[in-house]
Amino acid sequence: MAIEDVLKAGNYHLIDVREPLELEMDGNIAEANNIPLGDIEAHIDEIRALDGNVIFFCRSGNRSGKATDFYKSQGFDNVYNGGGYNDLSATLKFINH
Repeated sequence: MAIEDVLKAGNYHLIDVREPLELEMDGNIAEANNIPLGDIEAHIDEIRALDGNVIFFCRSGNRSGKATDFYKSQGFDNVYNGGGYNDLSATLKFINH
């Protein structure tokens, strides 16, 4: 499923896997939770408890791809790589307006 389709369907959670300093420098998406990639495995129970789809994103899509791959390897089928922050922000603005 394309990320646009996941966003249009609603019922999703955004997880920003960038480091906190990157959020300060580059900006953030208000509705997103920040869990840096290095901490992502420690949050498996928290992610499992979320209802709906989970969209990971970072600066370029590389780290969010790693987070998505990890969760898929753990049996999750509702996780998606949202790509980079700038692209995802633009897509959200387009879909929400």
